Amino acid sequence: VSLGRTLTGWVQRTFQSTQAATASSRNSCAADDKATDPLPKDCPVSSYNEWDPLEEVIVGRAENACVPPFTVEVKANTYEKYWPFYQKHGGHYFPKDHLKKAVAEIEEMCNILKTEGVTVRRPDPIDWSLKYKTPDFESTGLYGAMPRDILIVVGNEIIEAPMAWRARFFEYRAYRSIIKDYFHRGAKWTTAPKPTMGDKLYDQNYPIHSVEDRHKLAAQGKFVTTEFEPCFDAADFIRAGRDIFAQRSQVTNYLGIEWMRRHLAPDYRVHIISFKDPNPMHIDATFNIIGPGLVLSNPDRPCHQIDLFKKAGWTIVTPPIPVIPDDHPLWMSSKWLSMNVLMLDEKRVMVDANEVPIQKMFEKLGISTIKVNIRNANSLGGGFHCWTCDVRRRGTLQSYFD
Repeated sequence: VSLGRTLTGWVQRTFQSTQAATASSRNSCAADDKATDPLPKDCPVSSYNEWDPLEEVIVGRAENACVPPFTVEVKANTYEKYWPFYQKHGGHYFPKDHLKKAVAEIEEMCNILKTEGVTVRRPDPIDWSLKYKTPDFESTGLYGAMPRDILIVVGNEIIEAPMAWRARFFEYRAYRSIIKDYFHRGAKWTTAPKPTMGDKLYDQNYPIHSVEDRHKLAAQGKFVTTEFEPCFDAADFIRAGRDIFAQRSQVTNYLGIEWMRRHLAPDYRVHIISFKDPNPMHIDATFNIIGPGLVLSNPDRPCHQIDLFKKAGWTIVTPPIPVIPDDHPLWMSSKWLSMNVLMLDEKRVMVDANEVPIQKMFEKLGISTIKVNIRNANSLGGGFHCWTCDVRRRGTLQSYFD
């Protein structure tokens, strides 16, 4: 009898809370009669490209960042000279002194963004050293440093990428409180299918002993991730209005790109582009779209489909060689983070304070530079574009290729 009463009470409470939610939604931009609007007028999430005037951004956190365990997919994405570092420190925090400096740099970057009139949101601090286990694998975490890797905004929709590293399986947890807030305020929220990340997602015998091996394999279209199930990092996609460009990489497979293509059709067109790159992982230090008809193209990693842009009348800008010293630790990335910039609008760019050659390049293009030093933050694997996810830019959906 008591079970029946409990169940009846639960059903009544659920019905009442559903009624209340329905009533309150009538006053929000998620109401039934507005559900077909292309974009709720006061929706906090709205971004179509990489250059419209920036109004709100998520900036990552270096706190508690952990070295990922040295698994096959991590080995395929990192440089040989750092492999002993991963073998020794996998599962433990990155050097504390280094993290402290990175935290201070990112705080300063947030302050500068606020001074420029941008609203800044931050992920929740999480202890990434905790070990977790699924039916398919066990691991420790990585960090909540790079929102660009896990989140992509397309119009008024925020999409959580499924990721491909086991160390990044639960990374979405750091962003959930922010995303729930956006959802309550009218944004669309999608999570792509989470891969199991079992052994079949990775080529366990991926034959990699040197960068030369990687060159050969990448040229043959062979990667450490298989096509067992969809996987992708959001940072392998870059937006130009109706056209979104993606690369098959060590962390993004064709099934992942196909999921995005079907999900975003028919309003958006997802194109696959490729590069002469021995270690493709994230597109934005290889091919960074910085304005309507304007793209930075890495001279070390030429784009095989560059004619697509030239025929559309785009200007291809070759950024200068980075000046970052050889002895500076870059555990997860190349020196080309110098071109991993964040556009505040078409005429303002956030750029590394140490990278004078690229500052001069921007000034020649008529773009004023906001100089910030994030050298220690670079070591964790990202520049300004990686460390941020632009949530709202003031602009409309347009086509730059018709």
